[in-house]
Amino acid sequence: MDINPSEVTAEIESFIRVKLDEFQREGVLLGMSGGLDSAVVCALLSRAIGPEKVLALIMPERDSSPQSKADALLEIKRLGVAYREIKLTPILEAIGIYKLVPLHFLGLRQIKESVVQQQHRRLAAEVGELPLRAGLLGTRDLGSHKQVLNAGYAFAHSKHRLRMVMEYYVAEQENRLVVGTTNKSEVMVGSLVKWGDNVADIELITTLYKTQVRQLAAYLGITQKIIDKPPTADLLPGIVDEQALGVDYASLDAILWRLEHGWEPARIAAGYPVDIQTILHVQEMVRRSRHMRELPPHPELSLPLPPV
Repeated sequence: MDINPSEVTAEIESFIRVKLDEFQREGVLLGMSGGLDSAVVCALLSRAIGPEKVLALIMPERDSSPQSKADALLEIKRLGVAYREIKLTPILEAIGIYKLVPLHFLGLRQIKESVVQQQHRRLAAEVGELPLRAGLLGTRDLGSHKQVLNAGYAFAHSKHRLRMVMEYYVAEQENRLVVGTTNKSEVMVGSLVKWGDNVADIELITTLYKTQVRQLAAYLGITQKIIDKPPTADLLPGIVDEQALGVDYASLDAILWRLEHGWEPARIAAGYPVDIQTILHVQEMVRRSRHMRELPPHPELSLPLPPV
């Protein structure tokens, strides 16, 4: 899992310059969440083509943590890149997203976080698996919990998709390349949103596991508090990635790497300090999320051949 950050950085920077020219764009754009992945991507872009060609979008909404914006601004100012803030709340409110999971009446963010965490644990216990894994395929067979899960998925996923829409809305007006911030760990287990944060013109870190992105972050001088903070999609108050995934990133990446290289679950359990159920849980997420790593399926039609 160890990488050579200097070599990886040089390869990615070269890739950025080649693609910017190939796509005939005048600059790049990314969404800045205040998290590790977007901070690393922003730093790579700034190094590769200069901060003057980079535009970061901060896109808060009603349920966003104020700390996310503060952390995003830390890196934006450190790197000297331009930024723009687009408030998503009015749009989400207009299309009725907040009615699906009505948190506003709870008041203080601490209360919202506590309620969301309790409901997340309760739903996982009743469904028999974590909501993230349950939603990687359809909810057809989930009985009485189907409506609650469907509402939650639409609530969270719409926020991701609106972020993507706004990125392209700005980028296409300014002839910029939209750069994604998804890492390999997220891609492999489906911890991303189809036609949301898995959409970009180019991706820089989808070949790097989260633990490898952390190595790159240290090399690039990312603010330590951002490296250390628990990763979160910041869609529901109180829910961080490792809670949603049911496994910490160090264990997740170790399991994913071994599965990728053909190890059977029993062999992984024998050689790595993690229980077999966690390994099978990760393996099942990889299986269910396969469709998220592929183009939409289409029928292979038996069409007539043209005349010779």
